[in-house]
Amino acid sequence: MIGRNDPCLCGSGKKYKKCCESKATFSIEEVQSEELERILQAFYEEYPEKRDLNEFLSLVKKWSEPLKEYLVEEMIEAIVMDEFFFHHKPDIWTNYMKKQQKKIIRPSVVKVLETWSDPRIFIGEVVAVDDTYMSIKNILEDETIRLRRESEKPVPVGVHVYCFILPDGSSKDNHYLAISSLIFFPTDYTKAFGRFVKQFESQEEQSVPSFLKENGIAFWKLLGEDGYDGGEFTNFEAGVLQKAIEFLEENERESEQLIEIIEDYLVEQQPNARKEVAIAAGAIRFGQENALFEPLTITVKEIAEWFEVSTSSLNKYYYDLNAYYTSKD
Repeated sequence: MIGRNDPCLCGSGKKYKKCCESKATFSIEEVQSEELERILQAFYEEYPEKRDLNEFLSLVKKWSEPLKEYLVEEMIEAIVMDEFFFHHKPDIWTNYMKKQQKKIIRPSVVKVLETWSDPRIFIGEVVAVDDTYMSIKNILEDETIRLRRESEKPVPVGVHVYCFILPDGSSKDNHYLAISSLIFFPTDYTKAFGRFVKQFESQEEQSVPSFLKENGIAFWKLLGEDGYDGGEFTNFEAGVLQKAIEFLEENERESEQLIEIIEDYLVEQQPNARKEVAIAAGAIRFGQENALFEPLTITVKEIAEWFEVSTSSLNKYYYDLNAYYTSKD
């Protein structure tokens, strides 16, 4: 057991009583993780600086021309920002890291920052998920990484992921975190990823980092041509959500909680329904009976008639959603 006058285990050089004793409920790893997160957040708050703004906007314009028919401007700007920092003007990140290493006191944090000199782009397919990490297989080479999850929202196996990554500070091999934009692609767009892989394989000798740097616009254009518009749900999932929202709006009701539960249910359970409306109808009964929106004077039969489905179909997904929701308690 560490004494109050012993050197603090976090490596700050201070005595425990003057350092992490007040944070005794937190592990050293948690303290380090919070500090690393602050460093990343501060970077995006400070940059790009005014002197780099015209160059950044010029790059946004270059990307917007071929992509604006597929993606909204805000998403294009978010994608281009990482491209600008890590492919176009990497010295901005390099200089920021040097400044941070001079400011940071904890040796353990400085050690992590020394591994952060070269953020890299990563595109892969989720092959496994646990409470803290996702296992993601690189689509362009034989590599599987462990990427830290950013929330408790369910992540289905089979979706693809795009992000820039850095070592996560855990000192474990192949453990990473996403720097900023962690983008998930619904399974509707698997063919676009296959075409991108074929483009890479058809190239003459070229490294993966070099190919990704030179073909960023081509990657997003392939997705756009395949119907991707920035949405996080499959067309079927989006259809279920839209039908449920239409019912609530027509009946002058709203329920963010119900919509969130439906989203998680669709992503995590992947229900194999023939019709979107069957799940939506079951969800409305589920919301009504769990008081997730202001009560309506409506029967199960009337809900089924509104969605034009049978009561048996409605009830199947009502019970399925109810079981899913109960399992989360």
